[in-house]
Formats: sequence, C-alpha cells, structure tokens
Amino acid sequence: MIFSIPLGHWVELFINFLKEHCGGFFNFINDNLDNLMGLLTSLFLVINPYILIILLVALIWFFSKRNVALWSGIGLLLIYNLSLWEAAMETLVLVICATLLALLLGLPVGILTAWSNLVHRVTMPILDFMQTMPPFVYLVPAVILLGIGRVPALLATVIFAMPPVIRLTGLGIRQVPVDFLEVAEAFGSTRAQKLLKVQLPLALPTIMAGINQCIMLSLSMVVIAAMIGAGGLGGEVLRGLQRLDIPRGFEGGLAIVILAIILDRVTQALGQKDKRKGN
Repeated sequence: MIFSIPLGHWVELFINFLKEHCGGFFNFINDNLDNLMGLLTSLFLVINPYILIILLVALIWFFSKRNVALWSGIGLLLIYNLSLWEAAMETLVLVICATLLALLLGLPVGILTAWSNLVHRVTMPILDFMQTMPPFVYLVPAVILLGIGRVPALLATVIFAMPPVIRLTGLGIRQVPVDFLEVAEAFGSTRAQKLLKVQLPLALPTIMAGINQCIMLSLSMVVIAAMIGAGGLGGEVLRGLQRLDIPRGFEGGLAIVILAIILDRVTQALGQKDKRKGN
C-alpha cells in the first residue's frame, strides 16, 4: 500500500497531549473518585453482612416483589457463604458509581438528542462507535491518563455503558404524545416545565430500561476492568483464570451472575411500576 492513514498515531498524539497538558486535572479526578469509591466500599463493609442483607432485602421488597426480595436474600447469603462478600461490595460500588456517572453525563445528552435533530444525527454514529468498539480498547487510554486502579476501570466502564442511557432517554422523550405537549403549552408551560413535568415522567419507563441496560453493561465490564486493578469479583474470576483454578473462577462468576440478576429484576420492577403509574 502506497499510503496508510496513521489513525492510531493521531490518537496516541491526542492522548499524550491530554496527559501532558491536563495531567493535574486527571490526577485530581483520580484522587477524588478513588477516595469516594473507597469510602463507599468501607461504608458497605463496616456494616455487619447479615444486617446489610436484611436491609437490602427490605429495600428490594419495597421497590419490587416479595419473591424477588426473598431470592435476592438467598443469593446474597450464598455470596457471603462463599467468602466473596468484600469482593462483591467492591463490584457493587463500581457498578453504582459507573451507573451514576453514566446517568449524570448521559441524561443531558439524551435530552438534547430529543430536542435537536442535528444533535441526534451527530450523536448516533458516536454511540454506535462506542458500543461496537471492543471494551478492551478503552483500557489503554484510561491507564495512560489515570494509571492502574479503580478509577481508570470506572472510566472505561462508564464509556462502555453510557450509550443505552443516551439512546433510550432521547427515544422516551421523542415518544411522548404531542397532545400532552400541546396541553402543557396551552397552560403556558415553559420548555423546562414541559421537560420536568410532562416529558421526563412519561418517558421514565423507557429511561429505566436504559438504566437497566447500563447496569448490565457495567457488570459485563467487571472482569475486563479487573485487568487494570479494579479488583472485586472480576479480580476473583481473573485470578481463577490465570491460575486455572476452576472453583475460584466459577464461584466468582456465579457471584457476578447473582448480582446481575438482582439488579436486573429490581430495575425491571421499577420500570414496570412507573409504566403502570403512567397508564
């Protein structure tokens, strides 16, 4: 080939530029997010596991169904019995932080895609790129900018898990019937009032589906994120793979599945509850 476009080299130059000129900012982000995640993990671990399981089961029962709460309690007790409680709490904190950051960044962008056709057309190809790019690729710039640890793993997880939040937020707002908006306009509602009192409440079931997908994608990154020091249940699976330790790998994977099922059922129940209220 006579000419090859050096796309990879351009990306490397851009990452090095960020590291050289924005290193202080990334260090600030790294230190604060790492302290926050450490604080949340310590908060979960300082509570007696049995008490925390009872509290979580009660919370799940309130937001979901009795059967979901009871099976969640059995699953959490199994995780504790397998001596994976600390690792499970580390993973739960990573998923919670990744989901909150994805919502913080994704909801405004999703709203903009619903308001502006130009933003929608520009954003959709970027989201396609983010979702189809192999997740391993996100680890490289994250490690270069933030080093090894929980924060680069969090950053890679947020980038990988954020697209469904943006897509389904925009979709939910776009699907709000025009009649409701015309009634709101007839009563003199501003754009912000229409968004907060009409569009977001009616789009909430669709947004909850996006949150559900975001959580599932975050959990799918757990093992990959363990490669750069995220720890948690992904670290247990990774160590089992590296040492060909079948029991350790299987138990760590089973614990991830239990957390995934619990979070999936709870978010689905919340979405269905909001949908029933909307009807």
